Amino acid sequence: MPELVRYRIDEQGAAWVTLDDPRTRNALSDELLDELLAALETARADDDVRVVVLESSHERIFSSGGNLKAFADDRPPIVKYAGLDRFPRLFKLIAALGKPVLCAAGGDVLAGAFGLALACDLVVAKESARFGCPEINVGAFPFMISALIYRNVGRMKANELMMLGDTVSAAEAADLGVVNKVVPDAEFDETVQTWAHRVAGKSPLLMKLGKDALDATRDLDLGKALDVLQAQLALAFTTEDLVEGVRAFREKREPVWRQR
Repeated sequence: MPELVRYRIDEQGAAWVTLDDPRTRNALSDELLDELLAALETARADDDVRVVVLESSHERIFSSGGNLKAFADDRPPIVKYAGLDRFPRLFKLIAALGKPVLCAAGGDVLAGAFGLALACDLVVAKESARFGCPEINVGAFPFMISALIYRNVGRMKANELMMLGDTVSAAEAADLGVVNKVVPDAEFDETVQTWAHRVAGKSPLLMKLGKDALDATRDLDLGKALDVLQAQLALAFTTEDLVEGVRAFREKREPVWRQR
């Protein structure tokens, strides 16, 4: 069986996780999701990895979303239900990865893949890419990703996306706040690499503490969130990397992160 997800690490500590099933436009099949989960677990366990980049080998499609053929196949309902945990596990894993995840939207980001992009920490998109959840157009609904859409898009616009099934341009997605940067197609690869390496140059330890704090406080009320954040800040004060970062700034040199 061919690999559906490719994995490599560059010299700057960026792990490039590439969706590589062009025959299905990178449909998020059970097999592809299993390989994607495994790749992310590998990145989480590797201390040399400082940032993860999710990308596609397809020139025009990041991912077409869930595998429509599987929706209507003749597998018993209980078998289909058992496989539905892959999306929640994927979104939770990205949140708890302890390392930033950048979605390189080099093509259309549709349906379940829209949720995948929203689960990431940063999104850089080609100018030609489109975003949306067109499931309703084929008699389905974006059930699983609606939780992510509602946490990232205003309610009325979120309803429009899910109930009309229209896609939006990368520029419109940026206006909605779900894309960080839109770049001309010709500049896309260079921009993604620049962003990935900029993130990789930060303290991995402080980045982990920060991302863990964001994950822990995402849905807490203000008082409880501030308690957690105070504890995380106190923990950060005990690290050598914080001292090194301040010292390097004052001495006008590049910091040397020791991850302790």
